[in-house]
Amino acid sequence: MRRRVEAGLSVVALGAWFALSGPAVAFTAYVTNEKGNSVSVIDTNTMAVTATWKVGRRPRGVTVSKDGKEVFVCASDDDRIDVLDTSNGKVVRSLRSGPDPEQFILDASGNPLYVANEDDSQVTIIDIEKNKVLAEVPVGVEPEGMGLSPDGKILVNTSETTNMAHFIDTKTFQVIDNVLVDARPRFAEFTADGKFLWVSAEVGGTVSVIDVAQRRVIKKITFKIPSVNDEAIQPVGIRITKDGSKAFVALGPANRVAVIDAKSYAVEKYLPVGQRVWQLAFTPDQKMLFTTNGTSNDVSVIDVAAEKVVKSIPVGLLPWGVAISPN
Repeated sequence: MRRRVEAGLSVVALGAWFALSGPAVAFTAYVTNEKGNSVSVIDTNTMAVTATWKVGRRPRGVTVSKDGKEVFVCASDDDRIDVLDTSNGKVVRSLRSGPDPEQFILDASGNPLYVANEDDSQVTIIDIEKNKVLAEVPVGVEPEGMGLSPDGKILVNTSETTNMAHFIDTKTFQVIDNVLVDARPRFAEFTADGKFLWVSAEVGGTVSVIDVAQRRVIKKITFKIPSVNDEAIQPVGIRITKDGSKAFVALGPANRVAVIDAKSYAVEKYLPVGQRVWQLAFTPDQKMLFTTNGTSNDVSVIDVAAEKVVKSIPVGLLPWGVAISPN
């Protein structure tokens, strides 16, 4: 029987947690299953999969439109982005991306879409309403992570092989600076005030904190887990609370999510989750954090305030990305 309750919580304790949490606000989580060529749809209130939608081959990055009516999925092996209607799960259109789209991020206005194309060392910028490529920005080798400043003026792409964070002006679509980080950067996340950028380095085993104004690394966060080999500690997904107090970092095959004091940069604890934890997403109220666990084919749910794993939800094969509806 699969694990249903995480972190030593009994069924009774889990029920008590739901009761104490008060009336739950139901959001919808969308999880891309890389080997399943599908998206698992999760009701965040019932914590159960309500539907499975078919998409293109090797789906990875996923995001939701600003109005919650559409889901965008990187169909990496089909060199396209599928757009799904959230009311029925049907692919209503496909967007023109470059080869092997991996991650992307929507502009704060909801358009355009900024896409990392892993195979051609470019960031593609797409008008999602016209399905038109607005620009192609040359970056480093194997671009992946995509971050957007809160004011929407700076786009950051991380290149896995070049080991850089590339700063791109969203008006001119030009690279305006490059910051060297540790080996194989996978994710970029701005703090809510836009002052700092956190970049994970999977092979380097670190998270670099970059001062955005100065464009320089001011801190490198390292990790040490008892009984876990250093080689297994591979930082990937990052999420930072809106108040800037806490950061959560997925540590890949270490099967842990690190909880970090985002002011002092001290690692406070490690939360055991499923196997090969990959990406993370908060619910809009930031009460819960969902993690995709690639090799255990499940999603872990973390109570953010309690900093505890409260649920494991089976999904499809090799879950990769996760996005949660804004409403």
